[in-house]
Amino acid sequence: MSAVACVDIGSTWTKAALVGLPAGELLATAQAPTDPEDVVRGVLAALADLPDAPVLACSSAGGGLRLAVVGYEELISAEAGHRAALSAGARVVHVAAGPLDDAGLAALAEVAPDVVLLVGGTDGGEASVLRHNAVALASSAPLQGPSASVRALGGSGVLRGSVPVVLAGNAAVRDEVAAVLRTGGLPVTEADNVLPDIGRLAPESARAAIREVFLRHVIGGDRLSTDPRLVQWVRTVTPDAVLAGVSVLAAARSRTEEPGVVVLDVGGATTDVYCVPDPDAEQATLGREAVGVPAARRTVEGDLGVAASAEVLRSAAAAEQLPVPGDDPLDLGVAAAIIALRRHLRAEAAYGPGGAGARTCGLVVLSGGVFRHAGPVALEEAVARVAADRGGAGGVLAGARVVVDRRYVLAAAGLLAGEHPGAAAGLVTTLEAADAVSSAAGR
Repeated sequence: MSAVACVDIGSTWTKAALVGLPAGELLATAQAPTDPEDVVRGVLAALADLPDAPVLACSSAGGGLRLAVVGYEELISAEAGHRAALSAGARVVHVAAGPLDDAGLAALAEVAPDVVLLVGGTDGGEASVLRHNAVALASSAPLQGPSASVRALGGSGVLRGSVPVVLAGNAAVRDEVAAVLRTGGLPVTEADNVLPDIGRLAPESARAAIREVFLRHVIGGDRLSTDPRLVQWVRTVTPDAVLAGVSVLAAARSRTEEPGVVVLDVGGATTDVYCVPDPDAEQATLGREAVGVPAARRTVEGDLGVAASAEVLRSAAAAEQLPVPGDDPLDLGVAAAIIALRRHLRAEAAYGPGGAGARTCGLVVLSGGVFRHAGPVALEEAVARVAADRGGAGGVLAGARVVVDRRYVLAAAGLLAGEHPGAAAGLVTTLEAADAVSSAAGR
């Protein structure tokens, strides 16, 4: 039997799963600390405990891909670009709408994006703002990527540091706008319009372009490692891999009586919520809206984490009128879970009157070290505390089956989904039986 090693390179830990082909058996797992000076060292350390096999990898080391969205109107173009960026696994650090002025350019530079997603207008529709923003980006104060700083240039200058731009706006002026950006010295990757018509969101082309930029400029650069094997191994960012894995799991459950999946991934620096709701239940509740609803979506909370973001998490808990957690990792994880689910539901409210796809899901998957390493009693108590929340989080868990992704199979399934879909489907079927939490959510 052949096998493949699926590796998730995180900011703190590098996890590896050896998966048998073609059926998708989980043969072995291993992990090692991520080396911040050279992430390849951490990969090799994790693989040292596994038999030799081809490697497929995803990465969120160094905080993942920092993406800024520049659009036309907050609730239309910018929101469409924001959703496309999230579904691509990027961490959206800034959203700007309307014509960029000096203050807007300064704010954009201050957030230090790795890439700018430039959107605006439907195909053949309004184009003046997209044109204006292209000129502004091409002649603005400098953006220096991860170490961005703003300095006065006497009213003119060039967007320096080669911060790449993904252009996914009005197709009627795509060539013109791309030429303006390139004249300013900016790398440009062109994609189809994320909002080709009112009411129709089309993020697939932009997602592919964002992934291409990540692989070329982050993985292909020297930020994480100069070892050429990293480029050969890494296929995408970890959140994109997990979202693909969640989609595989949701498809496997689509024929059950309880379709729909929510995944809550609590990390040291961020907490991610992934949702693939039951399409029938969601269609029954959603009304018509200006921006289409993606079948699979994700929100990332960059201020909610149990290690690097713990102090900010405590402030967020106080703002949500929750008990402020101390130093216990599970207490911090419960607070992060509750706040992240509340925020996710508030974000879903933008999808229309129903806007609560997460509440239609029959399965909730908990991921992250705080849940993975918790004992059975402590885990059940933690889940019960989340389920008891009356601010929204409890509604997601109400009546749902709850399991823990103890072996991080979702990222591995996402990495396999493109080339080995049968193995990906086989891998996710092992999740529920072995990792169920026996109480708390009410089923």
